[in-house]
Amino acid sequence: MRLYHFMIQPLFTFTRLDCWGLNFKLAVRGYGVLCRFPLFKLTYMAKKKATENRLSATAREALLHILQTRFEKNKSRHKGITWEEVQERLEAAPGKCWSLQQMEETGGEPDVIGRDKKTGEIIFCDCSVETPRERRNVCYDAEALAARKEHKPGDSAVAMAEAMGIRLLTEAEYRQLQELGEFDLKTSSWIDTPKEIRKLGGALFGDRRYDHVFVYHNGASSYYGVRGFRGVLMV
Repeated sequence: MRLYHFMIQPLFTFTRLDCWGLNFKLAVRGYGVLCRFPLFKLTYMAKKKATENRLSATAREALLHILQTRFEKNKSRHKGITWEEVQERLEAAPGKCWSLQQMEETGGEPDVIGRDKKTGEIIFCDCSVETPRERRNVCYDAEALAARKEHKPGDSAVAMAEAMGIRLLTEAEYRQLQELGEFDLKTSSWIDTPKEIRKLGGALFGDRRYDHVFVYHNGASSYYGVRGFRGVLMV
């Protein structure tokens, strides 16, 4: 077992210390809180906090190679943006690389589709021809999932996106994506739904048929094998 040493400021007043647990009284601006944490749990939490949502150097390099190759093959999606700028931003934001890895692993094939005019951030989006294969058979959000009495899907689009560190495309963003290529020709994708529609039980999704982009509505608790979701990530 590896031993970890912790330095605790005088702010903490210890009331008890034993070999497997740590009891201490925390005093902050006159407030006292009695806490107990197993020593092994403190060690695990410290290690997890330092490594969660991070890729190893090898995994990061492999991801950057995939992204660069896709970026250079699809230059029409990101005119006026250089790969050097994209790479610099990604190397400065390791958490974003982790999110892009999740997008890649679930079949999203993320690529740069533009720049935010207000913030200057680079916009990544799932650019797979069909909706990402590992994000299908999901209802819209956690509320919709909880509302189903039986035959529940494994997850919801909004919850999956949040866990990946991304968000669903808005209708405007979905239409913008469709101007850069032809997507969802055989599938469909949940998109961010206005609160006014969602509170009435509905949710929106989009697809492309007959050389036109359509946005429809459906019950938020519905799910299909050909419907998933596309995500967007700002870097």
